[in-house]
Amino acid sequence: MFMETFNMKLTSIHTGNFKLDGGAMFGVVPKQLWQNLNPADDKNLCNWAMRCLLVQFEGRNILIDTGIGNKQNEKFYSHYHLNGDFSLEISLKQAGLGTEDITDVILTHLHFDHCGGAVKRVNDSLLPNFENAQYYVNQDHWESAMNPNPREKASFLKENFEPLFQQGKLQFVNHGDIIANCIEVHIFYGHTHGMIAPLIKLPQGEKLFYGADLFPSSAHLKPHFVMSYDIEPLKTMEERERINRKAVEEKWWYFYEHDLLIEVSQVGLNDKGQPEPINAGKLSEILL
Repeated sequence: MFMETFNMKLTSIHTGNFKLDGGAMFGVVPKQLWQNLNPADDKNLCNWAMRCLLVQFEGRNILIDTGIGNKQNEKFYSHYHLNGDFSLEISLKQAGLGTEDITDVILTHLHFDHCGGAVKRVNDSLLPNFENAQYYVNQDHWESAMNPNPREKASFLKENFEPLFQQGKLQFVNHGDIIANCIEVHIFYGHTHGMIAPLIKLPQGEKLFYGADLFPSSAHLKPHFVMSYDIEPLKTMEERERINRKAVEEKWWYFYEHDLLIEVSQVGLNDKGQPEPINAGKLSEILL
């Protein structure tokens, strides 16, 4: 298989599921248009994955995002109805790795459901969970997280990321930077200021775009399906349209962090010219 021939391996790292309000995840889009894409329960909550990606290449074990973590209190987690059989540690173990084996951690952004597992609590101390890893984040985003606006303040928990800086584990990256000779940094500003969406260069010229919260699920391929969490929804729409054009033209694969069922897909256009997932399924069945 070509992934082994070129000494690269991709693995979905499932860290569990959580529930969020359907209206918040689809913004002003009427419920009748999104209900079939991700059905809501009687409290209008939809179940979402917290799926990270492990990229193994040239002796590096690179983890993109870390899920919600396990160091917050029970009251905090009760708001998000955590469910599922997986955790960050369980999924890494199934991949044959421990936290000490991770060499690089790319944090797409510092909202708690993406970076909570980056730091662990040991007695009364907060320490990097991946003790041998270099962590990457965009500096614009770091400054936003350290001095949050009122809209995002509740999503930035400094205990999730401040210890990384204090321990000298954090490296700032910018648009166009290359990490580990296989991942190109792309920066976006619609969902949050300075979010990284990594573009992974695969063998035989293919590319895998880690959508983070630009494309949290395949349902969000449509530019106007914008989350209420986005700080600049019009910019999100412009960014989606621009990336979708590139993805259709160059046949990129997308990796979905929050889609409960679809892990990866390519992007096609329906008879109305609207983007939709094609060749969709599990990462292990498609790209390995």
